[in-house]
Amino acid sequence: MNPSTTALLLIEYQNDFVSDGGAQHDAVSNVMAQTKMLANSKTLVEAARKSGATILHAPISFADGYPEIGTDAYGILAGIVAAKAFRKGSWGAEFAPEMMPATGDIVVEGKRGLDCFASTNLDFILRQRGITNLAIAGFLTNCCVESTMRSAYERGYDVVTLTDCTATLSPEEQQASVAKNFPMFSRPMTHDVFLNALSRA
Repeated sequence: MNPSTTALLLIEYQNDFVSDGGAQHDAVSNVMAQTKMLANSKTLVEAARKSGATILHAPISFADGYPEIGTDAYGILAGIVAAKAFRKGSWGAEFAPEMMPATGDIVVEGKRGLDCFASTNLDFILRQRGITNLAIAGFLTNCCVESTMRSAYERGYDVVTLTDCTATLSPEEQQASVAKNFPMFSRPMTHDVFLNALSRA
């Protein structure tokens, strides 16, 4: 993979997921520990950035009262409302200290649901920069990562999912996504395999 046409998309590395005390941290901490997700992600982003790949951060946030979601929310979005997670301007919605954007990184704005393409200008950014390869890491494996993976696949990108840089609510859900769903719509790789491919370009 050529770094000049490769982007790394980092989904929701925010305090509410990543950090102790975050509204959703306890829900994902077990799988994070199992996959060594945070340490792997730090290594991943530092090396990918150094290689010259485009680094994109896709945080999610909602206004007070969650007007973007509506009153009859169900499923994962209802869980966000119930946990009072990712409130705009709150500590929980801030980037985790370990995964702060660096100079030259791009922060994708407007994410309000699962698919990073749905309510943002992500596709525009990628095409403007001539990106053909999109590697995806972050939360939740079987929600935002999978939704974005499928959309990227449909749009013709060469998609990589970073199996040891993702986390979700249970080991069973993590395994099902990585083993069954990732191979259908992407090239699943560990972070070191991906970085190796990037460095050989």
